[in-house]
Amino acid sequence: MRSTEALGSDVCLLRPIEETGRGFYITAGILLLGVLWGVLAYGSQLSRGLGVTGLNQPVSWGFYVTNFVFFIGISHAGTLISAILRMAQAEWRRPITRMAEVITVLVLFIGAGNILLDLGRPDRALNVLSYGRYQSPLLWDATSISAYLTASLLYLYLPLIPDIAILRDHSTRHHFLYATLALGWAGTERQIRVLNRAIAVMAVLVIPVAISVHTVVSFVFSMTLQPGWHSTIFGPYFVVGAIFSGIAALIIFMVIFRRAYRLENYLKPIHFQYLGFLLLTMSFLWFYFTFAEYITAYYGSVPEEMKVFWAKFTGDYALFFWSMAICNFAVPMTLLGIPRFRTITGILIASISVCVGMWLERFIIIVPTLSHPRLPLEPGSYLPSHVEWGLMVGCFSLFGLLYMFFSKIFPIISIWEIREGREVSLREVEDRVRSYLPGEQGEDIAAEGVPR
Repeated sequence: MRSTEALGSDVCLLRPIEETGRGFYITAGILLLGVLWGVLAYGSQLSRGLGVTGLNQPVSWGFYVTNFVFFIGISHAGTLISAILRMAQAEWRRPITRMAEVITVLVLFIGAGNILLDLGRPDRALNVLSYGRYQSPLLWDATSISAYLTASLLYLYLPLIPDIAILRDHSTRHHFLYATLALGWAGTERQIRVLNRAIAVMAVLVIPVAISVHTVVSFVFSMTLQPGWHSTIFGPYFVVGAIFSGIAALIIFMVIFRRAYRLENYLKPIHFQYLGFLLLTMSFLWFYFTFAEYITAYYGSVPEEMKVFWAKFTGDYALFFWSMAICNFAVPMTLLGIPRFRTITGILIASISVCVGMWLERFIIIVPTLSHPRLPLEPGSYLPSHVEWGLMVGCFSLFGLLYMFFSKIFPIISIWEIREGREVSLREVEDRVRSYLPGEQGEDIAAEGVPR
């Protein structure tokens, strides 16, 4: 390390980059084993075909599409926490924006990769480019995800530039990388003005793009005539679920990094309290949409729809359905709605419960409908094989591993935004004091339009 006096107390934010303890290597080793399991499973599927999975007719979608929808949903963490709160000028957002933005970028790569797993032959992905037709929601899906990934990468990189310049000036590691990515940042007034304007523009653009992504993902289901899918409410239902799971995933990573790198001075209980209130709000919204979806299906009583309905409520998938309801509503309502349970530990447990519940929700949407097709066929069944389990573990392990590697190269908490927040706070205090103190030489606040 070079001199870090200029960083002051914020030098601890470089600890994840400069320090590599035994815990890091143990965690990375465990995650690497998970990734290796996924690689071996994919090698088996690639050489032997999709017959090694539990996919069949009529259940041609299983874990892969469930993971695809789940990971794409988590990507909304960056949209809500960073873009919306930045536009609302919520000052408490500053320590958590980058953690949310990194989640967005990584899960988009992994979510899109699950589509390649589901294809069996990855070369068939090129057919989307060669023979794609916009009459199909599948091509809308590919287009919206590509646009969202591009916007999210840019939205992650722009706020990184000042921190990359700090690393360039204070760190001896990866100096060439930092010097290249910093783009000659010197922190001049003009550079700061241009950067803030660019971030503001991207914050405005990325929100409608993110909403369109999960709306289009829902269209892949709702624009078919399959029982349980053909619903006009699927668009907002999927968006609400995506934001719900995104907040929960962010809280989990906040707790992990707070504990691992002793960031208690930056990730304070108030941040978890605010995110806990957001999570509770989204839990009620999720319950409302879920109730609206199933109550209309029940009153319609279309025979094909009711087969899927009762399969979820009392049939083969009842355990998954009611576990989903408990994880997504009962647990968050209890832990987040009762003040004495609304601790960091309680909020973490609620967040883990929501992530499990939202994965189950994706599974419950997909498999029961495919098991009861509208065609005159016998109900199907689906049992994932060890290959699908291996690829699922590999995907989640890869996500965690990439997140760890990012934190070893770049600050996981934005240093310059923390500094800017302190300056904003000092100015607000100064302006508040000036608002009630008389001015010099008898000139008081009447100059601002307030009577003397």
